[in-house]
Amino acid sequence: MDRMRAVVQRVNGASVVVDGETVGEIVGQGLCVLVGVTHDDTPEKAAQLARKLWSVRILEGEKSCSDLAAPLLVISQFTLYGDARKGRRPTWNAAAPGEVAEPLVDEVVARLRELGAHVETGRFGADMKVTLTNDGPFTVIVEV
Repeated sequence: MDRMRAVVQRVNGASVVVDGETVGEIVGQGLCVLVGVTHDDTPEKAAQLARKLWSVRILEGEKSCSDLAAPLLVISQFTLYGDARKGRRPTWNAAAPGEVAEPLVDEVVARLRELGAHVETGRFGADMKVTLTNDGPFTVIVEV
């Protein structure tokens, strides 16, 4: 069984640009989170991921976003479920289709905001240009 997956990067600023327009940006210390959704993910898993993202202690001084009121930039990323074990071209079979994935990524964002987080986002399905300064560098994978 696959799990809802996030690649979490500790950043000192990050932004997302779509068609020349900045659609999401965080300034200073925070997290840039790439969220992947698979077929059997649920709103409950989205809520669990949000709680984990809000409380994971990976910011400077072993602090969490909740400790520091640090912002998060959350970006949908179906390619997290790419499988390149065979051949030279990845398959995306494990990634949920947009009509399943988009509401679950939105649920992660909504639950984070309910917890008190300042959350910026990308634009689902768009060609996004993501810029960030990875602080450390520090990157972890979180699965629920």
